[in-house]
Amino acid sequence: QAIRFFTFNNLKAYFQDGDNTKDIGVVKTFLCGGIAGAASVFGNTPLDVVKTRMQGLDRHLYKNTFHCAQMVLKHDGPKGFYKGTVPRLGRVVFDVAFVFTIYEQTMKVLDYVWKTD
Repeated sequence: QAIRFFTFNNLKAYFQDGDNTKDIGVVKTFLCGGIAGAASVFGNTPLDVVKTRMQGLDRHLYKNTFHCAQMVLKHDGPKGFYKGTVPRLGRVVFDVAFVFTIYEQTMKVLDYVWKTD
């Protein structure tokens, strides 16, 4: 989640040109959310690969998490840490894009209903 929020907030700030009250619109919000989702996939997939192997049927092959990571690197190389990335990208990019877009639109409605200034 940290990767997603960090990426989304920085991209949103970039599009706002330093004015945090500026509305960037639905399309740019969706784009920021999608990029944030992609960043989270690339940041989290290596950990998920190790976790999945540690929970799988071959878990007896690994002494601990570090050993599992070593074996992935030894047998599959660095690309082994990114197995399954493309299917995850297809799911997560749109999921996160929709979530951030809906969140931003909901906040606009709430700001309209309950004036806080």
